[in-house]
Amino acid sequence: MEGKLLIFSAPSGAGKTTIVRHLLEKFPELEFSVSACSRPPRNGEVDGTDYYFLTVDQFRDKIENGEFVEWEEVYPGSYYGTLWSEVKRIWAKGHHVMFDVDVKGGINLKRKFPKNSLAVFVMPPSIEELKNRLMRRGTETEESISIRIGKAQEEMTYANLFDYILTNNQVETAFEEAERIVKSFIKD
Repeated sequence: MEGKLLIFSAPSGAGKTTIVRHLLEKFPELEFSVSACSRPPRNGEVDGTDYYFLTVDQFRDKIENGEFVEWEEVYPGSYYGTLWSEVKRIWAKGHHVMFDVDVKGGINLKRKFPKNSLAVFVMPPSIEELKNRLMRRGTETEESISIRIGKAQEEMTYANLFDYILTNNQVETAFEEAERIVKSFIKD
């Protein structure tokens, strides 16, 4: 049985993961789709919980075998994608799939599932605030922040391809707005 799909995308640092985690706590019928990636785990990340960590060769083999719903080479040699097995696992439980994916992944998922998905673009309040959030993480170098900001500016031009734009100025307000739109979508 096919359930619904909630797709949350945003530039890195916009707060989408915080919003997604909040929604997963609020709505037991939602289940997180663990993405696959070809990068090594960051400190504290767990394989199968945060991501399915694959080598570049393993990732390319799965692409060849048609095992991905969608995938993207986000940065050269850095792949991210959604495995069909993950979507089917969640639907088999009678749950709706919750995605926390990059912007191109979100667009690809929306195109693949136009009728039973809701695509939400989490918009940062400003590029300056986005830069501050990335710096506060303490996981990025000046160079990687600069790359992410450039990418964010490009990604923000795609916001109009999503069903809903959620501006994350203040996290509590963003939580309330996200709860409202998700409740409306899954109750349809």
